[in-house]
This record gives sequence, structure tokens and C-alpha cells, in this order.
Amino acid sequence: MDAVIMAGGQGLRLGMGEKPCVELLGKPLISYVIDSLEGSSRIDRIFVAVSPSTPATEELVEENYGDHIQAINTAGDNYVGDMVYAVESAGINEPVMIIMSDLPLVTPELLDSIVDAYEVCGKSSMSVFIPLSLCSEVGIRPDTVFNWSGQLIVPAGINILDGKYINEEQEYLNYMLDDPEIALNINTAEDLKRCEDILRDRSSH
Repeated sequence: MDAVIMAGGQGLRLGMGEKPCVELLGKPLISYVIDSLEGSSRIDRIFVAVSPSTPATEELVEENYGDHIQAINTAGDNYVGDMVYAVESAGINEPVMIIMSDLPLVTPELLDSIVDAYEVCGKSSMSVFIPLSLCSEVGIRPDTVFNWSGQLIVPAGINILDGKYINEEQEYLNYMLDDPEIALNINTAEDLKRCEDILRDRSSH
């Protein structure tokens, strides 16, 4: 399965320049996502969707990963339009993972488990969610909350869609994960600090 990293947003709330390039423990946020995708046994090619708002991200990808990861220039107008354009430009006609560039805590094992779940779900697309209750456990205030059959859920920034039907409405499954770390995407300086603490804690174990 191929993967497209969405890295064209302006990251205005964080206010530290281009979000994918913001460093966490000396490493750009997007590099955490790329490293986990490269470490996943289920992911083949990796593409990065950049936009006019993220020229430094495009440069970083070309300099550090140029031979095997392709940056795709999108208009940067809206998330869905940019995603469709990236998938079409990459010529992906099969299921593809769409992942945000600001999820530094995802691991290769977690990505493998998401692909495994997709392959048995029987639907053409799958969105990963976590329960809202988990967010408060780790002290996160999410941007977006959905009510799904009476349960409040938060999108995790990882979706799998069938590239063949990228322009069509696809039958989808909401896949619930009880992993608080996947909920941590970086929108504020507090989020950055929290990730730093978790990563330091991980490396000390």
C-alpha cells in the first residue's frame, strides 16, 4: 500500500513557521511520520503533498529523501482537493493511506495494525478515530469532534481510501483505536512539549 503525507497546511495556530519542519527533539515533525512509514512492513511508496505554503517542507523532502520519496505540489486550497490531486498525480489506483504530517508518535507497528484492519474491514475506505474520553486522559483539546452513534469521537488524521475511486463517495468504516498517543497531533506549543515528554519517556524505557 502506498502512503500520501499531507503537508501543505499553513500551521498558523502553532505559529512556528511551516509545521512539518518544526523540530521536536532536533528532528522535523514530518521526519517522524516518514520514518514510521518507512519502518512499516505494509507501506510501499511514500509521497508528500506540499503546497505554496510549505516550500521549506518540499526542500527538506528533496534533500533528505529525494531518491525515494516524491513531493507533489498541490494548490493548497483545501485538504480534500489537495488529497485527490496528490493521489491522482501519483497514479495510485489501489488503496492508499492518507496521513497528516504532524503525528510524531505513530509507530510502524501501529501503521501495520491499521493496514491489517483495513484489509479485513470489507469497505473501500476507513477512517481512524479515538474516543474523546481518551483525549482528556492525555490532556489534549481536539479541534474536531464527531458524534457517532451517541459516542463522541475524534479523527486521528489517518485514513485509507481506494485510489481508484478517489473522486467518488466511498463506503467507509470508522475504525476506533484506544491509543492516546495517536491522538497527539501538533497544533500548539503545549502539544509539542507533551510529545517531547512522551518521546523522552519512550527512549528511557
